[in-house]
Amino acid sequence: MSTGGSTRAASRATPRQAPAPRLAAPSRAAGLVVALVVLVAIALLSIAVGARSIPLGTVVDALFHRDGSDSSYVVWSIRVPRTLIGIAVGASLGVAGALMQALTRNPLADPGLLGINAGAATAAALSVGVLGVTDLRAFVWFAFLGAAVAGFVLYVIAGRGGTSPVRLALAGTAVSAALTGLTQAMTLLDTQTLDQMRFWTVGSLERADGGTLVRVLPFLAVGVVLALFLARPLNALALGDEAGKSLGAHLGRTRGLTLLAVTLLAGAATAAVGPLVFVGLAVPHMVRAITGPDQRWVLPYCALLAPALLLLADVLGRVIAKEEIDVGVVTALLGAPLFIALVRRTKAARS
Repeated sequence: MSTGGSTRAASRATPRQAPAPRLAAPSRAAGLVVALVVLVAIALLSIAVGARSIPLGTVVDALFHRDGSDSSYVVWSIRVPRTLIGIAVGASLGVAGALMQALTRNPLADPGLLGINAGAATAAALSVGVLGVTDLRAFVWFAFLGAAVAGFVLYVIAGRGGTSPVRLALAGTAVSAALTGLTQAMTLLDTQTLDQMRFWTVGSLERADGGTLVRVLPFLAVGVVLALFLARPLNALALGDEAGKSLGAHLGRTRGLTLLAVTLLAGAATAAVGPLVFVGLAVPHMVRAITGPDQRWVLPYCALLAPALLLLADVLGRVIAKEEIDVGVVTALLGAPLFIALVRRTKAARS
């Protein structure tokens, strides 16, 4: 074989090196502070903007000096709970999306790929259509239970043979399709179920309240802590199964715990506000462009930037039309072109 042919063969056999992180460690730490400032600023905007706009100075004063004024009532009874649930749900979806993409080694993965959202929707439809549940407080518990059952079924199906990324993706697609078909059948055959489900399935922060946050917050907190614990072994698995084993990562345990974390995060978030698309899909892409693939940085950044994006979408839904547009619609409209731009940028970088 000629020297040129050997060189070409060697170049084909050598794996492409991952792009280096855009920021050094001190800069990435400073970037976290900037992300936190951005989140706080958008949270204040979320509290100030609505059907009745409240001056930012009045918002700050009401937050520190609660009184009986109308502005104070709107801030504490409506805007603050809505903003807090948006922060919790956004952080959960961002972290769950990053975990999914790391677990399946698929940059197009999001929590919906595992059927978690579909499980929550199916259980919610069953609770309305079969048990006649109308109380949102009970509705949340059924939705979360459905997400947990879907995650367990997925693990049982994909667990045989090592729970590989490909098996997880294929099993998740099958579970999601089956559950989505069942939910659609129930909602089409039962008008009451359709009426109860149509607002929840779009995804909205409007009906969420402090009680909803209290119910789902323990699951979200456990999921975030578990995700941060899994950052290092997920970094090892990103190098491949054999390399991960040689670095001390336990494949089955890491994948099982990651699936559990995704179920807790995506299940509780979906139960609280309904399925929201593109938040867990697009944000990890944006974050990796800043931090590189290291999950020890990707996860904290996602926990800050995903809720910022969700709250911004919620604010836009309140102001771009006379009637409020649910945040699920806005995230879809914003996320689609943003994700297309990210895909095109990635393709250009690899060419």
